[in-house]
Amino acid sequence: MSYINFNAKSRASVHHSQVIHRRMRNAGPILLLLLVLALSFSLFGANAFAQSASAGKLHTIGLWAEKIPAGAEGGNDRFAYRMNSHVIADMNGDNETDVTARYAAAATVPGPTIVINEGDEVALTLSHVFDPGDSTTLDQVSVHVHGVHYDILSDGTIKYINLVEDESATPVASYTYRWIAAPGTAGTWAYHDHNMITLNGAEDRGLFGALIVNSSTSLSSIAKDYVLFIGDDAFWGTEIDGQTGQQTSFLHNPALTAQQGSNVRFHLIALGTVTHNFSLPGYSWIDPGTNLTINEKIIGPLEKHVFTVQAGTSSQYLDTAFSSSLLGMKGDFNVIP
Repeated sequence: MSYINFNAKSRASVHHSQVIHRRMRNAGPILLLLLVLALSFSLFGANAFAQSASAGKLHTIGLWAEKIPAGAEGGNDRFAYRMNSHVIADMNGDNETDVTARYAAAATVPGPTIVINEGDEVALTLSHVFDPGDSTTLDQVSVHVHGVHYDILSDGTIKYINLVEDESATPVASYTYRWIAAPGTAGTWAYHDHNMITLNGAEDRGLFGALIVNSSTSLSSIAKDYVLFIGDDAFWGTEIDGQTGQQTSFLHNPALTAQQGSNVRFHLIALGTVTHNFSLPGYSWIDPGTNLTINEKIIGPLEKHVFTVQAGTSSQYLDTAFSSSLLGMKGDFNVIP
């Protein structure tokens, strides 16, 4: 009995081995194909990835934090960022282009708008130039950015928050932040101070600006960019020439200009604590991420909205929320024939 069982098991084992052999023989071409694909990726795919990564640019930026004393009309002192230097180069540091001249020579509110592309990297060094003997300022000033990638040492917060170290410029030392505009980070993002925390909202007094990350599919026909920060009582804005990159910053409810027929892009970033309703009478646009055509947009605190229109006729941009209307939150959009 055991002899018969042994033969049955042997025959079953032989049959099982034959099946495995046939399957392995049939799978041979598939395994060979997978091996070829793996070798191809290692030889070509990795190289293509490296080429893609090296296609980005390195932006070396020197940003200063300064105090703007209150003018003769009164009001509070302001604290603002000033672009001291901006050099663009290849990732290895070659082929440098100095674009510092595109920014205002003085500290501005809003601060300089930094424009980069997906794949770029930024090394931003902040210098503290407040008067250390001035009791209205603090020793620590930082840059905290939204939207792009960075490690914990570039968060721009104090040790109490990040549990690592104070990431600030002080009167005796600068601080360098490193950002990576990885794929998927395209958009318009705010940057602002995070460490003058005892000044009851230092960013509301001027320490804020915008970072624009353009994607590979961004429109190349943009004639002008308008970066509008929406505060609780006014718009603050920067107008950027699409050809030269020249920037002009304005304080309250700036008048914007455009050439008739040109494509212009609005970047709206809400500050403060209230909800706004942005409108541009006579114009409509596609609400990003949808197929909807809209002519106004509700924007809550810390939200943003970016859209493009073709300049046709002069209009006004305005916040139609009730309290904003009472405060006169509007500005001219002048279209030149």
